[in-house]
Amino acid sequence: MSQILTLDDPALIDAIKNGAVGVIPTDTIYGIVCDAANPAAVAKLYALKHREHKPGTIIAASVDQLVGLGLKRRYLVPVEQYWPGAVSVVIPSYELGYLHQGVGSLAVRIPADNGLQSLLKQTGPLLTSSANQPGEPVANSVAEAQAYFGDDVEYYVDGGDLSNHQPSSLVRVVDDALEVLRPGAVTIEE
Repeated sequence: MSQILTLDDPALIDAIKNGAVGVIPTDTIYGIVCDAANPAAVAKLYALKHREHKPGTIIAASVDQLVGLGLKRRYLVPVEQYWPGAVSVVIPSYELGYLHQGVGSLAVRIPADNGLQSLLKQTGPLLTSSANQPGEPVANSVAEAQAYFGDDVEYYVDGGDLSNHQPSSLVRVVDDALEVLRPGAVTIEE
């Protein structure tokens, strides 16, 4: 049976650190999340989302946390001007194959939301993917997320109705130019 927790609940931090997969409100939309440093939890999240060769996004409290996970600082420094905020940036990642699923890159973001920042400082980086199934609308409430995942996830954090929220803007730096891969919460000029 899945638990309903809050972002500041010590049980949530314990669950994440022990490899649980669950649904939380991120700085943008509801996301299914797990400890990004736990390959077994990551495999479970990808299985629940039926994802192959389409990695999720890593959210972290700081660039240092991303570097600690194994990402190269040289790819993060040029894009840290977009953080904290609702901009996910695709960077090269030839390591961490369990996260990038053979794609060789990962989207990363440092959220501005205070509650989420506090959680990330205690858990470390999280892998997140929108709380839905491929081709289905994004969950705007915990009830909608429960309809997708039921008791297949260990916990849900209720952040209310997020139907007026947009996913993060997704960008990639190519030869010192910015390419918008997905418009979202932040308007970005290419």
